[in-house]
Amino acid sequence: MEREYDISVVLGTYNRCELLPEAIESLLAQEAGGVRYQILLVDNNSTDRTRDTIEPYLALGDSRLRYLFESQQGVSHARNAGIRAALGTVIAFTDDDVRVSSSWVSELKNAFDLHPEVDYVGGKVMPRWRRAPPRWLTAENWSPLALVDHGDTPFRTNSDHQVCLVGANLALRRQVFDIIGVFSPAFPRGQDHELQRRLWQAGREGLYAPQVVVTADVQTERMERSYHRRWHRNEGREYAKLRHEQWETPGRRFLDVPLRLYKWAAVRFLQMVLAALRGKQSETFEHESCVWFLVGYVAQRRADRRQAGGDEGIDGSL
Repeated sequence: MEREYDISVVLGTYNRCELLPEAIESLLAQEAGGVRYQILLVDNNSTDRTRDTIEPYLALGDSRLRYLFESQQGVSHARNAGIRAALGTVIAFTDDDVRVSSSWVSELKNAFDLHPEVDYVGGKVMPRWRRAPPRWLTAENWSPLALVDHGDTPFRTNSDHQVCLVGANLALRRQVFDIIGVFSPAFPRGQDHELQRRLWQAGREGLYAPQVVVTADVQTERMERSYHRRWHRNEGREYAKLRHEQWETPGRRFLDVPLRLYKWAAVRFLQMVLAALRGKQSETFEHESCVWFLVGYVAQRRADRRQAGGDEGIDGSL
């Protein structure tokens, strides 16, 4: 049976009622070009005025708009609630601090129609700065802001080209979730990466489509070095949980971390020092971020070993 909508848009939100109006209005104002789409607003157990903010939009009687309440806290739970309620053949995800372009829905539909062989599509996430960014916060250091700009040339992402497309601008064919499952609540952050790894392992591939564009607010607190250091440390923890093949190569280990990862971080530390001496702020912080990644990676492995009752020290080959 044909589904009622071409695209179901899932927007999860938690305690950001002041940002919601612009996010909702950008979705309602789509130049859809005949694309049938619905908007699922998933209130992820908010304690602010989120429901009151959404009510006036529901009162408009627009059949495309639906409110859902998900009491289990976490991005994965919110997105999975949207997946369960979705009526579209494609399920697209965005966030409450994001403004989609006026052609976002139609560009997604066109990308899937032109590329029936791909299972998911993602595009650019461009910044909307609250104030001028500091000198060190260049595109090379955008990862903690969930910003994406891979240029203007489309490309495939798969097991041979593992480029993660972020959930603020991501759409998947509905049947994908029947094949690999939904977002994992075991990953409080990095859910997008973990899901796409399962896709790659299943032999599936996606498309980076640069014409699919959204803009994201960059809050002032996310422009501080302390925020980025925490983010990279937590990113290291997530990679340690994933046991990502990029790092998990056979060989000697210390604290269950491959020695080659320590060597990589040591090189980055030296590069950080040299860049600092040259006054290259952006380059200095890019290398520093890699050191914080190792700190998180080691911390997670030590925690895992303590929980498992393992000994600490240098291990042999896997």
